[in-house]
Amino acid sequence: MNYIKEFQKNNSLVSDGIIGQKTLLKMKEVFNLRSDETTAHFVGQLYHETAGFKYDRENLNYSAKGLRRTFSKYFPTEEIANKYARKPEKIANKVYANRMDNGTESSGDGWKFRGRFSIQITGKRNYYLFSKFVNDAEVINNPDSVISKYYWHAAVFFFTINNLFSITKTVDYSSIKKLTRRINGGYNGLQHRYDMTIKFYKLLKKK
Repeated sequence: MNYIKEFQKNNSLVSDGIIGQKTLLKMKEVFNLRSDETTAHFVGQLYHETAGFKYDRENLNYSAKGLRRTFSKYFPTEEIANKYARKPEKIANKVYANRMDNGTESSGDGWKFRGRFSIQITGKRNYYLFSKFVNDAEVINNPDSVISKYYWHAAVFFFTINNLFSITKTVDYSSIKKLTRRINGGYNGLQHRYDMTIKFYKLLKKK
């Protein structure tokens, strides 16, 4: 699904998939974003997280080499990694087991509650909190059925419960770097996040 086109269509905008000033201003209104600065940060970070709003769920189709590099704690040897390589469901159940209120590897919670939506909500505990946020048990019971319905809501939820909106008062390198750290746990894609945030901020301020 093209989530930008869908948003534009649902909000009486030209459904061209291009994030221009009108789309940004409508996002500001619909998501109750308090300022142009907050809107630029919000959309800029999500743009990077979703590769341009193209993805809505976690890709766990790792090779053995990728597993060793990304999840070395869970795949300490090549032999173990080879048993899980290119098996996304098995990978999710292993790396997300026994944390975030998930059950054991055999419970299947890791796969059921893998990263979804625009901000990759992960783990049974976070899905539970999000289900309360939107008052919909289907978020827990059948998360795949509500991805498109709550694609944007998930980001608002994530920013809210993690107090990220407090970082969005100004648009500069320092604030973008700090927000990236809070979202990513590191600085993956920092330059791209910076570029997109600045781009959207300039569009919002364009007269």
